[in-house]
Amino acid sequence: MLLLFAVLVPAVCLLWFMGAAMRNERLASRQKLADAYRGQLSLSQARIERRWDETVAELEKLAQTDSASAAFARCVLSGSVDSVVIFDEQGRVIYPNTPSGVGTDSPELEDKWTEANQLEYLRKDFVAAAKRYEALAKEATNVNVAARALQAEVRCLVRAGQQGAAIQLVNEVLGDARFDRAADPQDRLIVANAELMLLELSDRTSQVFQSTAERLKQRLTDYDNPVLASPQRRFLMKELQKLWPEKMEFPSLAAEELADRFCNEHPTLARVPALQSTAIPGLWQFATSNHRAVALIQSDQLLAKMQAAIASDNLPADGTIILLPPGVENAATFVSLPAGARLPGWQLALSLNDENYFATTVEHRTAIYLWTGILVVAAMGVLTLLAIRLVRRQAALARLKNDLVATVSHELKTPLSSMRVLVDTLLEVDKLEEHTTREYLRLIAQENERLSRLIENFLTFSRMERSKYVFHFKPLQPRQIIDAAVEAVRERFTAPACRFEVQVEPDLPDIVADSDAMPTALINLLDNAWKYSDEAKQITLRARAENGSVVFSVQDDGIGIAPREAKRIFQNFYQVDQRLSRQGSGCGLGLSIVKFIVTAHHGRVSVESEPDRGSTFTILLPVAPIGARNGKKAIA
Repeated sequence: MLLLFAVLVPAVCLLWFMGAAMRNERLASRQKLADAYRGQLSLSQARIERRWDETVAELEKLAQTDSASAAFARCVLSGSVDSVVIFDEQGRVIYPNTPSGVGTDSPELEDKWTEANQLEYLRKDFVAAAKRYEALAKEATNVNVAARALQAEVRCLVRAGQQGAAIQLVNEVLGDARFDRAADPQDRLIVANAELMLLELSDRTSQVFQSTAERLKQRLTDYDNPVLASPQRRFLMKELQKLWPEKMEFPSLAAEELADRFCNEHPTLARVPALQSTAIPGLWQFATSNHRAVALIQSDQLLAKMQAAIASDNLPADGTIILLPPGVENAATFVSLPAGARLPGWQLALSLNDENYFATTVEHRTAIYLWTGILVVAAMGVLTLLAIRLVRRQAALARLKNDLVATVSHELKTPLSSMRVLVDTLLEVDKLEEHTTREYLRLIAQENERLSRLIENFLTFSRMERSKYVFHFKPLQPRQIIDAAVEAVRERFTAPACRFEVQVEPDLPDIVADSDAMPTALINLLDNAWKYSDEAKQITLRARAENGSVVFSVQDDGIGIAPREAKRIFQNFYQVDQRLSRQGSGCGLGLSIVKFIVTAHHGRVSVESEPDRGSTFTILLPVAPIGARNGKKAIA
């Protein structure tokens, strides 16, 4: 940890310094480039402000007329805005206007009106009612009253089934110029409603229908007629489009509906010269300087007009300038500037056409910092890894040496102490008895054999660690290996309490193996089976062929191994239960030696075990290739 700390702190400091240097270089280059482009944005800003002033002045000039409807039409048809709302000097909306419904009625001929209404609505005598209305129209001196009477006459003729007479009356009488501005008590243009009724009665292919439709269209587009109110105009335009859609187009209809919707959603209208958002999504408003009109413009048209003003400038060849509404961000923006006082919150944003343009301007300088830092950190990393590997190796060797010394001291002391006790006992006896002497000598022989096995394992482990173990490979019959291992353990495994079975398939193929090492591996497995089994032991040694390999297995019915321990039992000096290993003798090297030998033979060793149900150790070795020769191989 100290070594890592000593290396990592300078490395981190170096990386921080290099990162700071690269950031400063990028910021400096970016600032220089941004200053150059900010001048281009200033020119675009001035251009937008000029275009805006021109638009406001044009609208103000177009709205200077006595007729509110005419002012509306001129502003809309100029194409500068999508719609407008016209105000009077007191700040009241005068277009789109709502009919007042007062001041257009007349008490003239009131008694005769009552009589005609009774004929039409109570008696349902439409022919008589039509004649009475005709008489009223002739007697009336007020043009509004006369037009109302003619309209009622047309209505009665239609209900009486005299459509031809009704059509003739509308065309020849109501079509007279003196009725062009006649209105009913609700301030609605009478002749326009009558012509719509005529169109509904006529065949669309007739000359009467087409001429009447053209005449009504002309009335609806005549914004100099103050009698025709905005609601009636919108209604008649939409109805006329339904009757003759392929011929009836009204450029001002969308503006009429937009202005009406705006007035409905804004009961209190603010007349501010600066551009402001409205309650309608995507719609913006601004007022002329004389507060005569509030212009309405959609985001798309506004952006298109302002973008056209920007395009008039000498734009940089490597950049694009766009106008961004308030709250809208563009990830590709390199530098931005407010669009001006008339467009609060709007931004002029310049983005580079080539995303790598800025990177290329600083690439050469930052590359020097980058590669210097990479090389230094890489060198420090390599040196650190080498130092850590060396330290870990030395620590592992020291730990291994300590384990080996402790294990050797303990394991050698036990058999030597036992033999010394037995020898001292024999020496102290005055007269030796043959039976006792033989028993003691047998015990001494067992301890000597145990001591020999321990020493052999230690020597094998030592050669393994020093990479000095030499194998003599040659083709062998598996039976030879089995017989050598069985012969080594025969004396112990023939005890009455041990049931030992050897099962070898006939005609097993040869394997390339060391005639001493492989029996040693099997002996270690058999020795473990003996040590970790109960008093009544049942051990089976098998050999069989399977999928181009020869499989050796040692099965016992001993104490077994827990699954979490089975993954570690092949490690050096690892023992599942220290108490059991002390009782049966052992130092945790047997299975590590088995794995070393099997791996050197290009094989695999595995274990299947459950606690209290015994264990089965399996060695799988490849079959010898045809024509294999004797060989000698040193494992490094």
